[in-house]
Amino acid sequence: MARATYLDEQSDEQLMAAVAQGSADALRVLYTRHSATMLRLIRRLTSNVSVAEEILQETWVAVWRGADTFRGESSVRGWLLGVCRRQAHNRLRRAEPKVVDLGEAADLPDNDTEVEVRVLTSIGHAEIVQAILNLPDHLREVAILALVEELPYGDVAAIVGIPVGTVKSRMAQVRTRLTRALAKNRALS
Repeated sequence: MARATYLDEQSDEQLMAAVAQGSADALRVLYTRHSATMLRLIRRLTSNVSVAEEILQETWVAVWRGADTFRGESSVRGWLLGVCRRQAHNRLRRAEPKVVDLGEAADLPDNDTEVEVRVLTSIGHAEIVQAILNLPDHLREVAILALVEELPYGDVAAIVGIPVGTVKSRMAQVRTRLTRALAKNRALS
């Protein structure tokens, strides 16, 4: 138990170094700290809960195998989310589309049931949510990472695989488009 307490007090960078040296205990602490955020990111990419959980597990296997490749160019959280995003995209790209009988189609999950969207909608933020959902994919992804996950631009850049300047440019476009969309909605009301 003393070992777990010691590890709980370590920084993410220290834990990542320990994982690179083969510490499963350090990996468990990182998992506890970051798995909820990673699962939220995956759930934005797929509405299938079991697939999201599988991708999360595959991500942690990739983290275990590739911990020695962490160079500290971004935060550990940013690096983990980058691994997570790549695992999700790889898995979802190779997934075969499911063919179902139309009689079973009513049982398919509704993509609009994400908890965050329901909560924001229920407290009167439906316009903002809709404006974000209407953004093109490349802008929506950056907006979610920067605004919802509150990651610094450097981490967003590392996760998405683009330069920081591009993140700044896309965020400027996000602000402009959201302002325009919300102003247009207000004028129509």
